[in-house]
Amino acid sequence: MYTQEMLESIKKVEAAREANAAMEPRRMTAEEKDELLKTYHPDYRKDQFGTIEVGPNKGQAAPLELIDILEGKSSLLGNKPDLSCPDYETDVLIIGGGGAGCSAAIEADNAGQRVMIVTKLRVGDANTMMAEGGIQAADKPNDSPAQHFLDAFGGGHFAAKKELVYKLVTDAPYCIKWLSELGVEFDKTADGDMVTTHGGGTSRKRMHAAKDYSGAEIMRTLRDEVLNRKIPVVDFTSAIELIKDDKGQCAGAVLKNMETGEILIAKAKTTILATGGAGRMHYQGFPTSNHYGATADGLVLAYRAGAKLLYQDTLQYHPTGAAFPEQIFGALVTEKVRSLGAKLVNVNGEVFMHPLETRDVAAASIIRECNRGNEVKTPEGQGVWLDTPMIELKNGEGTIEKRIPAMMRMFGKYGIDIRKQPIIVYPTLHYQNGGVDVDDTSETCVPNLFVAGEAAGGVHGRNRLMGNSLLDVIVFGRNAGIYAAKKAADVTVGEMNLDHVDAFEKLKEEAGVKNDKISPILLPDYTRKA
Repeated sequence: MYTQEMLESIKKVEAAREANAAMEPRRMTAEEKDELLKTYHPDYRKDQFGTIEVGPNKGQAAPLELIDILEGKSSLLGNKPDLSCPDYETDVLIIGGGGAGCSAAIEADNAGQRVMIVTKLRVGDANTMMAEGGIQAADKPNDSPAQHFLDAFGGGHFAAKKELVYKLVTDAPYCIKWLSELGVEFDKTADGDMVTTHGGGTSRKRMHAAKDYSGAEIMRTLRDEVLNRKIPVVDFTSAIELIKDDKGQCAGAVLKNMETGEILIAKAKTTILATGGAGRMHYQGFPTSNHYGATADGLVLAYRAGAKLLYQDTLQYHPTGAAFPEQIFGALVTEKVRSLGAKLVNVNGEVFMHPLETRDVAAASIIRECNRGNEVKTPEGQGVWLDTPMIELKNGEGTIEKRIPAMMRMFGKYGIDIRKQPIIVYPTLHYQNGGVDVDDTSETCVPNLFVAGEAAGGVHGRNRLMGNSLLDVIVFGRNAGIYAAKKAADVTVGEMNLDHVDAFEKLKEEAGVKNDKISPILLPDYTRKA
């Protein structure tokens, strides 16, 4: 599978492996990290960002691709549906069927409210399903939520909303217990203790995992709980616009059947956006580890309805996306590979960074190494080696098959045995650090509109640590479900309207914005262009 040039480089990696395994690269200073990020991280490429011209975040920076859809055109302009006879009516409407949406549904159902999930693909088709490495929780004697707070807040460049980080870390141990009681099979020792490992930026071993398919195991359990409770789920149905009432409250959503194109109306006392991330926007042309439906729908819908965004100008590029072979280009290579001992090595067999720096620093380091001419060339581009055989050199034979079997299978399909051969990686678009601004009840500035999971901003600041995303969807999915259900008990929906759609278009006209792109885009366009 590897080219002759790659095989020559592998010889250098193999020759230096024992020495590299024994060495402990120093961590960068804060000053070195700042300089590295400003020079090499994609978030600092000024030519790839523009200024938002209309709406609550007017005057702020955002990726060009995001601005294009934020300032896009509603598909309902000039063709508004009749809102007087809703097709669905519920107390809590949840848009999105991933980890956050399902967690919210379970808690809202526990509160005794009528709940309905609508999801653009199938329930469970979400980035949650694709998360691999694990979920953080400070539940060991040598750890504490306070220490977890310091790691998460510092890892996010001290930019997160403190009240959200506080909730994230203090609820974490309870969420592990909640998931275990629902049936999630976390890795345990022979005597039943949770196995925990380090992740990038963690000062303690607090990563709980289910092999290297943690997200799939959590998503399986949450989906089954939703279905067992007989919570209504409408698959293959997208939200294309939020509905408001004459009091300015969110009152549901206009839906579109993805198979038939039929337009449907859902009336709700409270609405939770749990639409996930934006990887399929392919910012700056990067590949992505995200699922097919990750097209920033929630940001567009909330923004047009008047909700503010927070840190919309920062994305996470996971440092280790598969760079070879072409069939898995951009697929996630879990950080757990590095937490088990594999190190990043250049074409000359040299370790060039500490393996457990935070993700933004690791991604920028790889880009810098490639820019210096120390890259491994591939038919599709470039990358560096992740020396996976180092894992078994340090931990013993059988470790890879036991701890990261999904990684072994993914590469094994293409004739690469990661127990014996290193793999080539390069940063891949992985996570939407920012999102819709919410308070500690997960509510936005638009009354009765809640947002949870990756679509919400403020939890992670400007960078997220490994394992805090799965934690985020559970903590704030449950949080949104609890508070949305509580509020729904006292809500009376007024006369429903789509006046905000026309109002946003008027703002565009006044600002001289000429953008007829229909948004949200719902699915990526991979058709070949002439």
